[in-house]
Amino acid sequence: MLAELAQWLVQSILDMGYMGIFLLMMIESSFIPFPSEIVLIPAGYLAQQGEMNIIVIFLAALFGSMAGAFINYFGALIIGRQLLMRFGKYIFISNSAMEKMETYFQKHGPISTFTGRLIPGIRQLISIPAGLSKMSLLPFSLYTALGAGIWSMILILMGYILGEKQELIEAYLHQITLAVLGTLVILVFVYIRRIKTKNNDK
Repeated sequence: MLAELAQWLVQSILDMGYMGIFLLMMIESSFIPFPSEIVLIPAGYLAQQGEMNIIVIFLAALFGSMAGAFINYFGALIIGRQLLMRFGKYIFISNSAMEKMETYFQKHGPISTFTGRLIPGIRQLISIPAGLSKMSLLPFSLYTALGAGIWSMILILMGYILGEKQELIEAYLHQITLAVLGTLVILVFVYIRRIKTKNNDK
């Protein structure tokens, strides 16, 4: 039932064209997380059929993802931070813990934001701690756009190349997700090594 409802929702909004893609990706990136592949893979297929433009699909997806990320970022920054500062002690989040999180994101926010945007189940949530910790808006925006752009293009190209071959899409999507996660592990490892080397040289 839920799958049918989701499919109906996606189809209804895709009928709106590029604005529908923007709205779905904004929702996916903010308060109602759902798999972005059910939006962008069909859109990529429509581009392959000549019914949509692949560049405009990408831009609509990117701007939608950014809009959703900003909703979470500014919501956490303006409302969430005040609530945690006032009531955090009741859920064992002290002011010192907030300060540690803020210090962490000021130092490591870019790598955390970029990698978080590429991890399923985390990509929608990474904007919240960034906002809570008052991460600088410019690096947040740049690394959110980079991560969201890479993932969106992967999904659009899958739809463009594989079309309606559902079994191939599921197999390749699984393999690509594993490859992305493996690449992120290596990237984080290299980043940690560089930080340790810098600290040792001081």
